[in-house]
Amino acid sequence: MSARHVLTAARAGRPRTPQERPGDDCRRGDTAAARRAGGAGTRAGWRSRGRAAGGGAVRAARAHRAHRTYRAESCRGVPARGQSLDAVSQEAFARRFGSPTTAHPTVPSLDGSPAVLDLDYSRSSARANTWHTDVTFVQRPPLGSILRAVTIPPYGGDTVWADTVRARDTLPAELRELADRLWAVHSNAYDYVSDARHGDDTDEARQRREVFTSTEFVTEHPVVRVHPETGERALVLGGFVRRFVGWTGTDSRDVLRVLQAHVTEPENTVRWRWAPGDVVFWDNRATQHYAVADYSGQARRVQRITLVGDVPVSVDGSGSRSVSGDDTAYNSELALPTDAG
Repeated sequence: MSARHVLTAARAGRPRTPQERPGDDCRRGDTAAARRAGGAGTRAGWRSRGRAAGGGAVRAARAHRAHRTYRAESCRGVPARGQSLDAVSQEAFARRFGSPTTAHPTVPSLDGSPAVLDLDYSRSSARANTWHTDVTFVQRPPLGSILRAVTIPPYGGDTVWADTVRARDTLPAELRELADRLWAVHSNAYDYVSDARHGDDTDEARQRREVFTSTEFVTEHPVVRVHPETGERALVLGGFVRRFVGWTGTDSRDVLRVLQAHVTEPENTVRWRWAPGDVVFWDNRATQHYAVADYSGQARRVQRITLVGDVPVSVDGSGSRSVSGDDTAYNSELALPTDAG
């Protein structure tokens, strides 16, 4: 089962009618369903259906095998309320859609769960409140991310996602043509976790930066990649971008600002209000996200698994280039012959 098919798991329990086109519910935006499920809307191509069909995310994935022909080309992610998963069952769920990466190229995993990145914000001052796509500093960024809510504050701590396909498609024509030709340098030396807290020079922050950059990764990606399953064109930007290839940082800054601001326009976004047990699975190839840090030191803990992705390909067919850092172990160490592919 490919990652494309998880985007329809919530509809696994009923066949599509002849009148429905792939992605119709995503294109029109099922706002009422989103409100019932706790989201703020579906304009960014999200399908918010509350509990997944069959009473659980894993059961929904199993049921959906009968509906592999449905291609939800405009859907970018699926949130599910109240799932009874732990780290083990979260990984089992992930393997139904591909092989998990290790938790992170440089950051240690949850003890005993090498695929799980434990993001416990009650134990650290780190925050992910900068727009980013997960792990774009490697040559093969994750295909998708699966985030599970463990502890959620009584207020705040939402996550916002942006649709980078819609963002690219709605650029002015001249800017869209420029973006299609540009390449950008991505690196973990630009740390979205620490950089979001300007002036954080505590011992904890310095140690965190040292771990995050213990191996420096630098990769050149096209600013616009062609989605390998839908053929759509998506912007590849976010917090790990340092500059455009062949441009100075100074020359890059203003154009990057314009493109990134377009990605995060409200019309391109959806906001999810977390509750314990929620699971969100999103297409990392067509989104950026931002964790809102408005919970005033309250406990917030989420756990993430990412799936092995492919090498992004530009509009002219060229693949991303690794400049430094080897992502082989990150992308192959946990693969099993039984993983979906």
